[in-house]
Amino acid sequence: MVILALDALRANTLRSALTILGVVIGITAIVGMTSLIRGFDQSLRESIRTLGPNTIFVAKFSGVSLAAGNAFAELLRRPNLTVDDATAIKKLAPSAGIVDIWLGAGGPPTQTRVFYRNDRTKLLAVLGATENFTRINFLELQAGRFFTEGEVSRRRHVVVLGQTPYQALFGQAALEAVGKKVRIGPVEYTVVGVVGKRPSAGGFDLGQDDFVVIPETTYRKQFGIQVFTRGNLTHQSVLIAVAPRGDGVRRSLLAEVEEIMRIRHSLTLDDPNDFDLVTQDAALEVWDQVSQATLLTLIAISSIALMVGGIGVMAIMTISVTERTREIGLRKALGARRPDILFQFLAEAVMLTSLGGVLGIALGSAIGVTVSLATGFPVSLPWWSFAIGLGFSAAVGIVFGMVPAIRAARLDPIEALRHE
Repeated sequence: MVILALDALRANTLRSALTILGVVIGITAIVGMTSLIRGFDQSLRESIRTLGPNTIFVAKFSGVSLAAGNAFAELLRRPNLTVDDATAIKKLAPSAGIVDIWLGAGGPPTQTRVFYRNDRTKLLAVLGATENFTRINFLELQAGRFFTEGEVSRRRHVVVLGQTPYQALFGQAALEAVGKKVRIGPVEYTVVGVVGKRPSAGGFDLGQDDFVVIPETTYRKQFGIQVFTRGNLTHQSVLIAVAPRGDGVRRSLLAEVEEIMRIRHSLTLDDPNDFDLVTQDAALEVWDQVSQATLLTLIAISSIALMVGGIGVMAIMTISVTERTREIGLRKALGARRPDILFQFLAEAVMLTSLGGVLGIALGSAIGVTVSLATGFPVSLPWWSFAIGLGFSAAVGIVFGMVPAIRAARLDPIEALRHE
């Protein structure tokens, strides 16, 4: 049966190639885009995991609230978080170990340029933090050190550079940057350290290294905690990061932080939280929703190409049945049964679309690998994407080849032999 199907396809090579074009395009899109999406997915997950499995972020709002369907305008009306909120968590949460506050990260970022002699950077985010910034952020220093608790309490003008300002001002000499005087706006700071390059989703430059960190007390002295938003002076919200004490259980810490914040915001039992508690798991859950929706959309769009290919298969197989009417009549006269004829034409349709699936898998994989080699974008080629591609292509052959196959099986042998 398979040999007969292959012989029939080889007899009309050009027509077979044109017939499966839609299937090839559809499967190429599925495999190629799946490889890129999966590669980006794995890269983003690695970036999210740098948050730490037990770290809790308390924010005015985040992607968690947006993913839950909350209106952005409503989220903006939430009360801003303050340094006092972080102090309360540190004092009242028994499970809290490290409590860090990030100024310039909980709302519109404070941006300015950094100057060194005649060189200057582009606009960068200025972050104010405590001495725990690298510990809770799992960052490694490329050179120097981070500022100390004493430097924070004394409002010292010390700064730790991200990779972007370091590269712009000092090139490849990280050690030479340490001890140098730079200006952040009009104020002079001493560089005490350089943060290593931070991971990014897909290897893209998403501005993850466009920052400098100064003590939060110094930040408040220079910038305050106020920004202009839509022309109105508003207080900037503080981002609070909390890690459990020792081997403390994150669930207990979550409950404690939530209770403290609800009391501070005077919420009743029926009131929903007017703040977000973000964990690694919550961030991954939000990304799962986005990636699944993207993948389903891709499959839906690719299905259009597969449907076009399937209609082409049905049309060509119908023409093939008409052209081979006498052959069908002869086979029936020699003893072929209806199922034999049905399976022969179904086998031809499935072989045709499966060949298109194999070509689509090869082209899609080649596109993914080429993009990765050319741009450094991570790709992933899981076996199940090949299985889906081959399964979809075979399914197209079965579904759209069924009608002409049934028509061929139902032909009357006498009338078929009379066909000219």
